Amino acid sequence: MTDIPYSTALIVGAGPGISASAGRALAAAGLKVALAARDTGKLKPLAAEIGAKTFAVDVVDPAAIARLFEQVDADLGPPDVVIYNASARVRGPIAELDPEAVRKAIEISAFGGFLVTQQAAIRMVPSKQGAILLTGASASIKGFPLSASFAMGKFALRGLAQSAARELGPQGIHVAHFNIDGAVRSAVRPDPTDRPDSTLDPDAIAQTYLAVLAQPRSAWSLEIELRPWVETF
Repeated sequence: MTDIPYSTALIVGAGPGISASAGRALAAAGLKVALAARDTGKLKPLAAEIGAKTFAVDVVDPAAIARLFEQVDADLGPPDVVIYNASARVRGPIAELDPEAVRKAIEISAFGGFLVTQQAAIRMVPSKQGAILLTGASASIKGFPLSASFAMGKFALRGLAQSAARELGPQGIHVAHFNIDGAVRSAVRPDPTDRPDSTLDPDAIAQTYLAVLAQPRSAWSLEIELRPWVETF
Protein backbone atom coordinates (compact mmCIF):
# COMPACT_ATOMS: atom_id res chain seq x y z
CA MET A 1 0.00 0.00 0.00
CA THR A 2 1.37 3.41 -0.97
CA ASP A 3 0.62 6.79 0.54
CA ILE A 4 -1.95 7.67 -2.13
CA PRO A 5 -4.80 9.36 -0.24
CA TYR A 6 -7.58 7.88 -2.38
CA SER A 7 -9.66 4.72 -2.35
CA THR A 8 -11.60 4.26 -5.61
CA ALA A 9 -10.47 4.84 -9.19
CA LEU A 10 -12.45 5.03 -12.41
CA ILE A 11 -10.62 4.74 -15.74
CA VAL A 12 -12.73 5.88 -18.70
CA GLY A 13 -11.60 4.78 -22.14
CA ALA A 14 -9.93 1.72 -20.66
CA GLY A 15 -8.06 -0.74 -22.83
CA PRO A 16 -4.55 -2.11 -23.28
CA GLY A 17 -1.46 0.01 -22.83
CA ILE A 18 -1.59 2.99 -20.46
CA SER A 19 -5.05 2.17 -19.07
CA ALA A 20 -4.17 -1.43 -18.30
CA SER A 21 -0.89 -0.46 -16.63
CA ALA A 22 -2.62 2.27 -14.61
CA GLY A 23 -5.33 -0.16 -13.54
CA ARG A 24 -2.77 -2.70 -12.34
CA ALA A 25 -0.78 -0.04 -10.48
CA LEU A 26 -3.85 1.41 -8.79
CA ALA A 27 -5.10 -2.03 -7.75
CA ALA A 28 -1.66 -2.90 -6.39
CA ALA A 29 -1.76 0.33 -4.37
CA GLY A 30 -4.94 -0.87 -2.71
CA LEU A 31 -7.56 1.10 -4.64
CA LYS A 32 -10.81 -0.34 -5.93
CA VAL A 33 -10.79 0.00 -9.72
CA ALA A 34 -13.60 0.52 -12.22
CA LEU A 35 -12.91 0.18 -15.96
CA ALA A 36 -15.23 1.80 -18.51
CA ALA A 37 -15.22 1.47 -22.28
CA ARG A 38 -17.62 1.08 -25.17
CA ASP A 39 -16.61 -2.58 -25.55
CA THR A 40 -16.32 -4.26 -22.15
CA GLY A 41 -15.47 -7.64 -23.67
CA LYS A 42 -11.90 -6.55 -24.23
CA LEU A 43 -11.61 -5.64 -20.53
CA LYS A 44 -12.48 -9.06 -19.12
CA PRO A 45 -8.91 -10.45 -18.80
CA LEU A 46 -7.63 -7.28 -17.11
CA ALA A 47 -10.67 -7.06 -14.83
CA ALA A 48 -10.19 -10.67 -13.75
CA GLU A 49 -6.48 -10.08 -13.15
CA ILE A 50 -6.90 -7.04 -10.88
CA GLY A 51 -10.39 -7.61 -9.49
CA ALA A 52 -11.89 -4.61 -11.27
CA LYS A 53 -15.50 -3.91 -12.19
CA THR A 54 -16.30 -3.15 -15.83
CA PHE A 55 -18.89 -0.76 -17.24
CA ALA A 56 -20.05 -0.10 -20.80
CA VAL A 57 -20.31 3.56 -21.78
CA ASP A 58 -20.51 5.91 -24.75
CA VAL A 59 -18.24 8.76 -23.68
CA VAL A 60 -19.95 11.40 -25.82
CA ASP A 61 -23.44 10.75 -24.38
CA PRO A 62 -24.09 12.97 -21.32
CA ALA A 63 -26.81 10.66 -19.99
CA ALA A 64 -24.57 7.61 -20.39
CA ILE A 65 -21.73 9.28 -18.49
CA ALA A 66 -24.10 10.29 -15.70
CA ARG A 67 -25.36 6.68 -15.49
CA LEU A 68 -21.78 5.39 -15.44
CA PHE A 69 -20.92 7.45 -12.38
CA GLU A 70 -24.16 6.46 -10.67
CA GLN A 71 -23.34 2.78 -11.28
CA VAL A 72 -19.81 3.18 -9.94
CA ASP A 73 -21.20 5.06 -6.92
CA ALA A 74 -23.52 2.14 -6.20
CA ASP A 75 -21.02 -0.67 -6.84
CA LEU A 76 -17.73 0.72 -5.49
CA GLY A 77 -18.48 4.08 -3.94
CA PRO A 78 -17.91 7.53 -5.46
CA PRO A 79 -14.60 7.53 -7.34
CA ASP A 80 -12.00 9.90 -5.92
CA VAL A 81 -9.55 9.20 -8.75
CA VAL A 82 -10.85 9.61 -12.30
CA ILE A 83 -8.65 9.04 -15.36
CA TYR A 84 -9.81 9.97 -18.87
CA ASN A 85 -7.93 7.99 -21.48
CA ALA A 86 -10.36 7.95 -24.43
CA SER A 87 -9.36 9.49 -27.75
CA ALA A 88 -9.97 9.18 -31.48
CA ARG A 89 -8.45 10.45 -34.68
CA VAL A 90 -9.26 10.58 -38.37
CA ARG A 91 -6.18 10.60 -40.58
CA GLY A 92 -5.94 12.24 -43.96
CA PRO A 93 -5.55 15.52 -45.84
CA ILE A 94 -7.75 18.31 -44.51
CA ALA A 95 -9.36 18.77 -47.92
CA GLU A 96 -10.49 15.13 -47.94
CA LEU A 97 -11.66 14.55 -44.36
CA ASP A 98 -15.26 13.60 -43.64
CA PRO A 99 -16.60 16.43 -41.44
CA GLU A 100 -18.84 14.10 -39.43
CA ALA A 101 -15.95 11.73 -38.72
CA VAL A 102 -13.88 14.69 -37.55
CA ARG A 103 -16.74 15.88 -35.32
CA LYS A 104 -16.98 12.43 -33.73
CA ALA A 105 -13.22 12.24 -33.14
CA ILE A 106 -13.17 15.64 -31.42
CA GLU A 107 -16.16 14.69 -29.29
CA ILE A 108 -14.42 11.53 -28.07
CA SER A 109 -11.09 13.22 -27.35
CA ALA A 110 -12.43 16.42 -25.80
CA PHE A 111 -16.19 16.58 -25.14
CA GLY A 112 -16.11 13.18 -23.45
CA GLY A 113 -13.31 14.48 -21.25
CA PHE A 114 -15.49 17.40 -20.24
CA LEU A 115 -18.46 15.14 -19.41
CA VAL A 116 -16.28 12.89 -17.26
CA THR A 117 -14.58 15.82 -15.54
CA GLN A 118 -17.97 17.38 -14.81
CA GLN A 119 -19.36 14.23 -13.18
CA ALA A 120 -16.14 13.79 -11.20
CA ALA A 121 -16.32 17.39 -9.97
CA ILE A 122 -19.95 16.97 -8.90
CA ARG A 123 -18.78 14.25 -6.52
CA MET A 124 -15.44 15.68 -5.45
CA VAL A 125 -16.32 19.31 -4.72
CA PRO A 126 -18.52 18.55 -1.68
CA SER A 127 -15.78 16.43 -0.08
CA LYS A 128 -13.01 18.81 -1.22
CA GLN A 129 -10.83 15.88 -2.26
CA GLY A 130 -10.09 13.94 -5.41
CA ALA A 131 -7.91 13.73 -8.49
CA ILE A 132 -8.76 14.00 -12.17
CA LEU A 133 -6.04 12.89 -14.60
CA LEU A 134 -6.41 13.62 -18.32
CA THR A 135 -4.25 11.76 -20.82
CA GLY A 136 -2.88 13.90 -23.62
CA ALA A 137 -0.35 13.28 -26.37
CA SER A 138 2.26 15.03 -28.50
CA ALA A 139 -0.73 16.45 -30.39
CA SER A 140 -1.77 18.33 -27.25
CA ILE A 141 0.88 20.94 -28.01
CA LYS A 142 1.87 20.38 -31.66
CA GLY A 143 -0.38 19.45 -34.55
CA PHE A 144 1.09 17.04 -37.07
CA PRO A 145 0.31 16.78 -40.80
CA LEU A 146 -2.70 14.62 -41.74
CA SER A 147 -3.85 14.54 -38.10
CA ALA A 148 -5.97 17.68 -37.68
CA SER A 149 -8.82 15.98 -35.81
CA PHE A 150 -6.49 14.49 -33.21
CA ALA A 151 -4.70 17.82 -32.68
CA MET A 152 -7.99 19.69 -32.25
CA GLY A 153 -9.29 17.15 -29.74
CA LYS A 154 -6.09 16.98 -27.71
CA PHE A 155 -5.60 20.77 -27.71
CA ALA A 156 -9.13 21.10 -26.32
CA LEU A 157 -8.51 18.44 -23.65
CA ARG A 158 -5.41 20.30 -22.52
CA GLY A 159 -7.41 23.52 -22.30
CA LEU A 160 -9.99 21.72 -20.19
CA ALA A 161 -7.25 20.46 -17.87
CA GLN A 162 -5.76 23.93 -17.43
CA SER A 163 -9.12 25.55 -16.70
CA ALA A 164 -10.29 22.76 -14.39
CA ALA A 165 -7.01 22.76 -12.47
CA ARG A 166 -7.31 26.46 -11.70
CA GLU A 167 -10.98 26.21 -10.76
CA LEU A 168 -10.91 22.97 -8.79
CA GLY A 169 -7.44 23.05 -7.27
CA PRO A 170 -8.38 25.63 -4.61
CA GLN A 171 -11.27 23.30 -3.72
CA GLY A 172 -8.92 20.40 -2.96
CA ILE A 173 -9.19 18.59 -6.29
CA HIS A 174 -5.96 17.76 -8.12
CA VAL A 175 -6.33 18.06 -11.90
CA ALA A 176 -3.34 17.09 -14.02
CA HIS A 177 -2.72 16.74 -17.75
CA PHE A 178 -0.21 14.19 -19.07
CA ASN A 179 1.53 14.88 -22.35
CA ILE A 180 2.52 11.41 -23.55
CA ASP A 181 5.05 12.70 -26.06
CA GLY A 182 6.06 9.62 -28.00
CA ALA A 183 5.06 6.14 -29.06
CA VAL A 184 3.82 3.80 -26.32
CA ARG A 185 5.34 0.33 -26.27
CA SER A 186 3.08 -2.65 -26.91
CA ALA A 187 3.13 -6.21 -28.20
CA VAL A 188 2.60 -4.90 -31.72
CA ARG A 189 4.98 -1.98 -31.26
CA PRO A 190 8.10 -3.29 -29.50
CA ASP A 191 11.33 -1.36 -29.15
CA PRO A 192 13.70 -1.67 -32.13
CA THR A 193 16.61 -3.90 -31.17
CA ASP A 194 19.09 -1.14 -32.01
CA ARG A 195 17.27 1.49 -29.92
CA PRO A 196 16.27 0.09 -26.53
CA ASP A 197 13.87 2.22 -24.47
CA SER A 198 13.00 4.30 -27.52
CA THR A 199 9.29 3.90 -26.82
CA LEU A 200 7.41 4.76 -23.64
CA ASP A 201 6.89 1.79 -21.33
CA PRO A 202 3.21 1.89 -20.22
CA ASP A 203 4.19 0.53 -16.80
CA ALA A 204 6.62 3.42 -16.38
CA ILE A 205 3.89 5.87 -17.41
CA ALA A 206 1.60 4.34 -14.78
CA GLN A 207 4.28 4.84 -12.12
CA THR A 208 4.25 8.55 -12.94
CA TYR A 209 0.45 8.68 -12.64
CA LEU A 210 0.71 7.18 -9.16
CA ALA A 211 3.54 9.52 -8.21
CA VAL A 212 1.34 12.49 -9.11
CA LEU A 213 -1.51 11.07 -7.03
CA ALA A 214 0.84 10.93 -4.03
CA GLN A 215 1.97 14.56 -4.32
CA PRO A 216 1.36 16.88 -1.35
CA ARG A 217 -1.11 19.66 -2.13
CA SER A 218 1.55 22.30 -1.51
CA ALA A 219 3.45 21.09 -4.59
CA TRP A 220 0.98 19.67 -7.09
CA SER A 221 1.99 19.13 -10.72
CA LEU A 222 -0.65 20.37 -13.15
CA GLU A 223 1.05 19.11 -16.30
CA ILE A 224 3.54 16.30 -16.81
CA GLU A 225 5.47 15.65 -20.02
CA LEU A 226 6.79 12.14 -20.61
CA ARG A 227 9.06 11.34 -23.54
CA PRO A 228 11.54 8.63 -24.55
CA TRP A 229 15.15 9.68 -24.90
CA VAL A 230 15.00 9.52 -28.70
CA GLU A 231 11.98 11.84 -29.09
CA THR A 232 12.90 15.05 -30.90
CA PHE A 233 11.96 18.43 -29.41
